[in-house]
Amino acid sequence: MEASMKNTCLLGFLVALVIAGLGEVNGAGECGKANPDMEAFKLAPCASAAQDEHASVSGSCCAAVKKLGQNPKCLCAVMLSNTAKSSGVKPEIAMTIPKRCNIADRPVGYQCGAYTLP
Repeated sequence: MEASMKNTCLLGFLVALVIAGLGEVNGAGECGKANPDMEAFKLAPCASAAQDEHASVSGSCCAAVKKLGQNPKCLCAVMLSNTAKSSGVKPEIAMTIPKRCNIADRPVGYQCGAYTLP
């Protein structure tokens, strides 16, 4: 299982590099000039918590989510990014991480695609 997770992360990284190489950032997007697929790597400590709602959420995951959550559009784009999807992130579970981290100033009720942040 550990080898599978490493392979998935490697695949996600390669996909992100291809996307970053093919697409030029012409202006500010959801994450400013940063590519949401590249920003997704900052949430690597959240991998298990984004796949299993009963998994514990690490302090490093909560810190990364809190930082990205300062810009709800970016957090949403990262959670729904191709990198997150290819890494096995389940968006309906990933959306619960800010609440599971007890982030007081999280964007409660923010509509993120088909999902709403609790």
